[in-house]
Amino acid sequence: MHPRALFFALLVVTLIFRFWLAAVTPMTGDEAYFYWWGKIPDWGYYDHPPMIGWWLAALIPFSESEWWLRLPQVLQPVIIALGVAWVLGAGKAYSLSPGPRSAPHGWHSNASRLRGPGAVLPEFPSRPAGGEEGAVGWWAALLVLLAPANVWNVFITTDTPLVYFAVFSALAWIRAARDDDRRIYLLAGLLLAGAVLSKYFAALLGFAFLVDALIRPRRGKWFGLAVVYACVMPALVVMAWWNSAHCWPNYMFNFVNRHEDAGLSWKTPLLYVAAVFYLFTPPVWWLLARSRRELYAAWEDPALRATLLISAVPLVLFAGLSEVKMIGLHWLLAFVPPLLVLSAQLLPEATLRRLVKFLAGFAALHMLAFVAISMLPLETWKEMRQYDGIVLTVATDELLAELKPYADDYVFASDGYSNAVTYGYNARRYFIVFGEASSHARHDDILTDFRALAGRNILILRKTRPSPEAYAPYFRDVQMRDFVVRGVTFTMVLGRGFNYPIYRDRVLQTTLQKYYALPGFLPQAGCYFCDRYFAGTRCGK
Repeated sequence: MHPRALFFALLVVTLIFRFWLAAVTPMTGDEAYFYWWGKIPDWGYYDHPPMIGWWLAALIPFSESEWWLRLPQVLQPVIIALGVAWVLGAGKAYSLSPGPRSAPHGWHSNASRLRGPGAVLPEFPSRPAGGEEGAVGWWAALLVLLAPANVWNVFITTDTPLVYFAVFSALAWIRAARDDDRRIYLLAGLLLAGAVLSKYFAALLGFAFLVDALIRPRRGKWFGLAVVYACVMPALVVMAWWNSAHCWPNYMFNFVNRHEDAGLSWKTPLLYVAAVFYLFTPPVWWLLARSRRELYAAWEDPALRATLLISAVPLVLFAGLSEVKMIGLHWLLAFVPPLLVLSAQLLPEATLRRLVKFLAGFAALHMLAFVAISMLPLETWKEMRQYDGIVLTVATDELLAELKPYADDYVFASDGYSNAVTYGYNARRYFIVFGEASSHARHDDILTDFRALAGRNILILRKTRPSPEAYAPYFRDVQMRDFVVRGVTFTMVLGRGFNYPIYRDRVLQTTLQKYYALPGFLPQAGCYFCDRYFAGTRCGK
């Protein structure tokens, strides 16, 4: 079967599975958090740049069902794979290579698979690749489509727009690397600006471009790098403008507050290695390790060298960071496709065919596992420590049914950010966060003004039963009511007559000191937290 036909056959199978998974999987806490960004769009949000909020704001008016809100992520592997195939010249059989260029013995050139002494890398775009037309592009598309995370990841998060913008910016940079095309550098820069507005990890891609420009520098490439960075500047200005008027929450979260648990560890590097092996799969690493001569030859090719660096530089930086910090699996997603593209260009077609068979089988195992899990009763996981959280996510409607008698008289709240937004998405009613909570996802600090709640009744829904004294200072009267859902006991704290001054002095004052201790070098045009609760006080040390 020609790889193009195989690609479209597997596309149908994987896409049907992804739509099914997106429809049956409950909204996760992260997704529900970003849902509320889309419900109340802004120029910025507490912990990340605004792009995912803007995307969801465009989707929400049409439907708020899970599969619809996840549509950009459901389609992402298909769109990225087709983009890779197009850039590699599938259908026209063009390669990324700038050629012609001599290659060492044994070099399997991009799409032509020329072999033997004196082999020549094909030109782009005037010289067609040998063999079956456009095969290399479709092999690369298959590797991307079947990458493990692309089989099951249907969750709409900040990584969704990041991967789109970062991957296509990387492909544009690689394409521009062959002849320093200024128009393509401009495209790479505009796409990188979109990535910067999606997540701060986009900086790693910009750094990879710099490293590529530093290696065997050319005047045209330095000009292209300047164009790319110039395109990013307006995005940085927007983010700095919004942050300066909103307590610099992006800075405080990403560079200060979230790193309280950072420290040297032998576990986190091992977990990082496991994540890298899973995302790329061991066969890919093994085959690349066996292709040392091809990699050396690729280093002489500007486009292939750029492809290698765009994956390698972020992975090396993450490896260093893993010494002190847990590297999330999702942090790596934007840097997986370039290495797969490189693999498709270096490996012989027979090897690629075997690799695709392995990935297809691995994908089938994932699909079978998810289908099997979906058929199990919820109580199957009753012995797990996370069971209460699973019930909260899967059986949210049953929890919310217990709250209906209080809907008119109480403001609904939770003691944690993830729980609050999960309740809120399913109830289509915003739940505030009552209490100090954690350093993560504190966007509720922006949305909720506790001054306006003075004297109101507040219902706090919890997974654990607190001591009666925990809430007594903050209300005129406090009652607690327990109820059981799927074997888990939840507690409603019914607080009547909210005492705002006490809450400000005990909870909000502590929050100010822990999460809004802004360094003095950051200019402040305004701060919602200090201006709202501590007028006349400058947030910071």
